[in-house]
Amino acid sequence: MRKIILFLLLTLFSFATPVWAVEEIYSLDEVEQPKVEQVKEQEVAKVEPLQVAVTFDWLDLTVAQREDNVEKYKNLLFDNNKSRIYFTKDEFKKEFAQYRKDRDFKHHYMLTNNGVTEDEDARYCAFYYKKGTLVMYAIQYKNNPTKAFYYTAFGKLHYTDVMSDEYPNFPYTSMQYNRKGQLKSAIYFVSKDIQYMFGPEKEFQGIWYKDKMYDTNGKQILTRSNW
Repeated sequence: MRKIILFLLLTLFSFATPVWAVEEIYSLDEVEQPKVEQVKEQEVAKVEPLQVAVTFDWLDLTVAQREDNVEKYKNLLFDNNKSRIYFTKDEFKKEFAQYRKDRDFKHHYMLTNNGVTEDEDARYCAFYYKKGTLVMYAIQYKNNPTKAFYYTAFGKLHYTDVMSDEYPNFPYTSMQYNRKGQLKSAIYFVSKDIQYMFGPEKEFQGIWYKDKMYDTNGKQILTRSNW
């Protein structure tokens, strides 16, 4: 199977669920070998959020019923979402000005590279190449828990996750933006196990159930190794 390294925009760095912004994704349809190195991420401490038991019945539904569900969660994400979704470049820059550069990047690099996942100020996640070189780290400040910031090894902001106020309790929404403030992905977290994922143009990308993603035909299209 072909290994595809994806930046799963928005889900990324959530301490309520083991879903990451940089994931190991496996296509079920292709056998070509990857041309990029495998990325592995360091597991972080998890909390137990409040959630209602949700049954995964996607495979038992008709195509029409699945499409209805997709439309429902698309509306919840984009039309009935009380959170701000879109930014201009200047608006995003102003909104997150203090986070565009990690002034303590040397300290945070040292912490994450040495396996520290939490201190009194924040939670951390480190992303490595297979050979053990840290290429990205993420910070979720405890005084600003609905946002997470992904930095290069030199402290330059690369991605930003913005979760809804319900986080870490389910359900909640999560949006991920690139450094220019462009929306790259949107996810509706129904529960720890179930997430509906959409692209920036509201296009449905799939429903995650644990480590597997399915399309509207009920076909399994991706797996992830770090659920």
